[in-house]
Amino acid sequence: MLSVGQVKQAQEKTAALFAEFGIVLTAEERVNIEVADFGLGELHLQGLELITYVNNERYCVKELVLFPGQTCPEHKHPPVASDPGKMETFRCRAGEVYLYVEGDPTPDTKSQVPTGSEAYYTVFHEIHLRPGEQYTIAPNTLHWFQAGDKGAIVSEFSSTSRDEYDVFTDPRINRITEVKGE
Repeated sequence: MLSVGQVKQAQEKTAALFAEFGIVLTAEERVNIEVADFGLGELHLQGLELITYVNNERYCVKELVLFPGQTCPEHKHPPVASDPGKMETFRCRAGEVYLYVEGDPTPDTKSQVPTGSEAYYTVFHEIHLRPGEQYTIAPNTLHWFQAGDKGAIVSEFSSTSRDEYDVFTDPRINRITEVKGE
């Protein structure tokens, strides 16, 4: 659970990262930066900041922001009714991001699994994305990602996003952030 103050601080830090990398946000986008701590109470280690530009019945476009070393925990986007699950393309805009997907484990991976959560990270095929590089993740594929030492901004282009149906390997995770008073 995050306090209102923690959310505002993360939003300001996110807006500053966009400005640093020359990405312009509208005033409305700044106010609507989503801060996801996944209910773990360790936003600096396991969390994600995002802006959703559009999400409708056909497609979704988001900007994902990771602070230096911050990790989005392992999860997948399962089928929902007749939909096969979200397919998403990550395109690195700034910084570096290390994406881990199902497949043969990469020896000597660059990222560090957050301490205390090792049991919940199971895929270690590393995809290293630098600015201008992209990778498409198939529906229902386990994946997680972590920013490099300068943080990262990643554009996500996907089919419809239904975050409430995401399946995380860590049973402690709550995808919808709870915010308490100051």
